[in-house]
Amino acid sequence: MIEKFEKMLLGFVQVEMGQDQAHDVNHILRVVKTAKNLCEKEDAKLEVVLPAAYLHDCVSVPKNHPDRIKSSQLAADRAVEFLQQIGYPSEFFPAIHHAIHAHSFSAGIEPKTLEAEVVQDADRLDALGAIGVIRCIQVSCSLGVELYNDIDPFCRHRQPDDRQYTVDHFYTKLFKLKETMRTASARDEAKKRTVFMQEFLEQFAQEV
Repeated sequence: MIEKFEKMLLGFVQVEMGQDQAHDVNHILRVVKTAKNLCEKEDAKLEVVLPAAYLHDCVSVPKNHPDRIKSSQLAADRAVEFLQQIGYPSEFFPAIHHAIHAHSFSAGIEPKTLEAEVVQDADRLDALGAIGVIRCIQVSCSLGVELYNDIDPFCRHRQPDDRQYTVDHFYTKLFKLKETMRTASARDEAKKRTVFMQEFLEQFAQEV
């Protein structure tokens, strides 16, 4: 059943996505790939996870916008609207809506289902590792944020401020994400990706 809808889901996001480089179609495809993997390992319902993973960012409010906190709510509403249009089974709508609404870090919504946990974990894993480093820089560049504080690059004697410096985002959010993972499979992967980011900053420290 799910296979016949997957092409429509992909086609929709290919049209809708592109709000910024860090939230493009490739981000969606990576989240979908990870979500499928987690879904299999955690025995979650693919009928909920797959559309939620494809559509979780179908409405994306810029990170520096005052309505950023509403982004996942708007995406969840738009996703259900689209799923109705393509005839997706309506019994999955509440669970899909919740999974999309709960995925956002800034919204602070507690996932109440395994499927919502899987989608949240898949999205957060894409903020870690090599891809996470690149996406962090992409977002910071789009916001005009400096790369690092030349006096104290690694926040040893000051509070991190990622509105001012890109490297600070590792300390305000990225290094904390591994502790927010809901599923065992995601926790294992998050630890590996976090180690890579720590090693990246160690190399960065040698160079600056």
